[in-house]
Amino acid sequence: MSLLSFLSRPEYEVFGPHGGIAMNLTLPRAFDPAKSKCPIVILMHGFMSRKDAYPIPAIAEALAREGIASIRFDFDAHGRSEGRFIDMTISSEIADAKAVLDYARSLPYVTKVALLGHSQGGVVAGMLAGQLEDTPDRPECLVQLAPAAVLKDDAIAGQCMFSKYDAANPPEYVNVMFHKLGRKFILEAQKLPIFETSAKYGGKVLLIHGEKDKIVPVSYSRRYHEVYPSSELRLLKEEGHMLSGDKQALIQMVVLFLKGNLK
Repeated sequence: MSLLSFLSRPEYEVFGPHGGIAMNLTLPRAFDPAKSKCPIVILMHGFMSRKDAYPIPAIAEALAREGIASIRFDFDAHGRSEGRFIDMTISSEIADAKAVLDYARSLPYVTKVALLGHSQGGVVAGMLAGQLEDTPDRPECLVQLAPAAVLKDDAIAGQCMFSKYDAANPPEYVNVMFHKLGRKFILEAQKLPIFETSAKYGGKVLLIHGEKDKIVPVSYSRRYHEVYPSSELRLLKEEGHMLSGDKQALIQMVVLFLKGNLK
């Protein structure tokens, strides 16, 4: 590592199983942490994405305008967080999210906490919410944007995006868009209890999915909707996986749900 790279590394306040987690805390406008309190939302990006990629920052800014704080962060081996991509698993991402959640709850001005995840981040958010259902850390509500539960079926079929492999005996890693997806990720994903764990969450859930999503079929959000005790499903006819068509409408939908359940 060069001296310049070392000096430019972020100062980590939170650590997951694979190292420091880079994150950004966005507070409401004109908010004084010493005098006021507010709810907070933990924002989770998708596979091979980062905390500063749409729609995460846009949601953070919109929440701030409504008096709601947020933390967006890079999962291990993504963005500026530490770790190797080959070591990343859904379990390690859940641990990262839990570490950020614990940090958020330690902030003296935080009241209620919600979780939001896009794509693979949506899977992580749902499973974490389910794991926390009967604990004091249970989130107030949950938002899943195009949650990529297809990752389990893809692992069973021996595919990830355009890469193919022997599902019965995965290699040490699979090259996926210049990233090394590790054998551990694949083997875990094949047996991952995505819906069984998520279904334990009893709070309110908002599911949003584009009907033109070619990466994660809308059937996966339909199944989430079936297993949750209290959820609403919004299907957007003209949207794809990134939900980047009518950005204003999407963000308004998310913010109204969170505002209604947190304030």
